[in-house]
Amino acid sequence: MDPVRLTLEQLRELRDDIAPGAARRSRASVQRRVERWQNRIFFITQCALAAGVAWALARYVVGHQQPFFAPVAAMVCLGFSYGQRLRRVAEVMVGVAVGVLVGDLFVKLFGTGVVQIVVVIALAMSIAVLLGAGNLMTTQAGVQAAIVTTLLPDPGAGFSRWLDAVLGGVVALAAATIAPAAAIRRPRQQAADVLNELSAILIETADGLRAADEDAVTDALRRARASESMLDDLRSAADEGVAVVRLSPFRRRHRGRVHQIANLVVPLDRAIRNIRVLVRRCAVSVWRGEKMPTEFPDLLERLADGTRLIAESLFEPHADVAAHRVLGELGRRTAELPIPGSLSAVVVLGQIRSTIVDLLELTGTSYEEARTLVPLRADGLDEN
Repeated sequence: MDPVRLTLEQLRELRDDIAPGAARRSRASVQRRVERWQNRIFFITQCALAAGVAWALARYVVGHQQPFFAPVAAMVCLGFSYGQRLRRVAEVMVGVAVGVLVGDLFVKLFGTGVVQIVVVIALAMSIAVLLGAGNLMTTQAGVQAAIVTTLLPDPGAGFSRWLDAVLGGVVALAAATIAPAAAIRRPRQQAADVLNELSAILIETADGLRAADEDAVTDALRRARASESMLDDLRSAADEGVAVVRLSPFRRRHRGRVHQIANLVVPLDRAIRNIRVLVRRCAVSVWRGEKMPTEFPDLLERLADGTRLIAESLFEPHADVAAHRVLGELGRRTAELPIPGSLSAVVVLGQIRSTIVDLLELTGTSYEEARTLVPLRADGLDEN
């Protein structure tokens, strides 16, 4: 359609077509932003309060007139995940100390100026690197050297700012011990989301395989590949949860449950990889018109049932027993099936058996016991 020759009626039709979609995208964008803010409101409040407390301590308790680095240090330290905060606090304080020392010496010996600023920043950052500093400590050294050389060219101000950094770091550590409950709940919910997504992928694959539906198996493959990012989110959430229960005295009673979820990451990673290969081979068989055993869609649906029950067991422990029973029965069933007649079928069967072992480990079964629940086939097929 030539945009130059559009009639008024056609313009109205285009507006009517575009406007609803734009409105939906706008609402979705606003909703995502609000959800992001809701997820971070505890962190925002924690940073704001810690900054205020750090400034008040430096100003009214220690008596510093311009304790600007106290709130800055508190926010910088809180800005990292729980597992990094102790190390980051130390890096901030050491970086400040190096920068202040180098800056003070240059101000005393050479005064201030363009050349001095360039030299003092390069020297402070170089010393930090030689001390084995990371990026944060190196940057802090350069920043503090620049501030001392330009804003506070007074050797007597150096120690006060280092003390401000210490105060800010201490306040940040104290604030970090007050950890949100979400850091404890999120890994469990994230693990359940991953398992439910895998169950849905297996169901979609079974439906596509049964109906020889290329669109269905292609979509299932896309979802299987995307599940890796969900596992990354789970891994991050689990690491955060472990750090919280380790550092926060108020959350240590949750240590057992948090470590239980963290221990799921490795077998779940293997299950995702096996399911991804399984789905890909099912998709290839549909694309190529290969004949698959009629039992395979039922096997995939039963595997999906076991996966879903494991997700439920994270909140309802009795479902763990049901998941173990379903997967054990499925393992024995795979050992009794006739030898598949195509390469794709052999691969799919092998991946089903391997996935059963991975999922059984998620129920608390040891790897050795899980293998015994998936017996060796008469044809020697054993992918476990």
